[in-house]
Amino acid sequence: MTNPIRPGGREAPGLPTPPSGWPIGSYRTYAEAQKAVDYLSDAEFPVQDVTIVGVDLMQVERVLGRLTWGKVIGGGVASGAWLGLFFGLLLSLVVTGAIVVPIAFGIIGGIVFGVISTSIPYAATRGTRDFASTMQLVAGRYDVICDPKSAPQARDLLARTTI
Repeated sequence: MTNPIRPGGREAPGLPTPPSGWPIGSYRTYAEAQKAVDYLSDAEFPVQDVTIVGVDLMQVERVLGRLTWGKVIGGGVASGAWLGLFFGLLLSLVVTGAIVVPIAFGIIGGIVFGVISTSIPYAATRGTRDFASTMQLVAGRYDVICDPKSAPQARDLLARTTI
């Protein structure tokens, strides 16, 4: 999904530059813009001349649910147990004797670590953030732009689609 940055002109190598080109299509979702570029690719259009640009960017925080001490500790136990099981299995490969002992120590140690690593950050919020969420960067629309030398051809190709 990412491409290497190709700086132009006198700009320092590796610094991001604003996209340039002529608009050949505007879409409501990223999937629609991606479908348009895929259509151009299927038509053997030189897609290296095309850029998808997210316009009117928004940071969206989607709330997943309420957090309680029970959920925080339960999540710490579950994630810690999995991590401990993994390390216990690795340790059982190099330790001689009963396989169960390193696995049990791994799981117990993982649970302790998991509970501590989830409880401290939650306690530090002191009730000011009692919910779980995810962050997303979303655009209001997605413009497909193209190098001016091939933009008319791309626009003509996209005019034939129902995207």
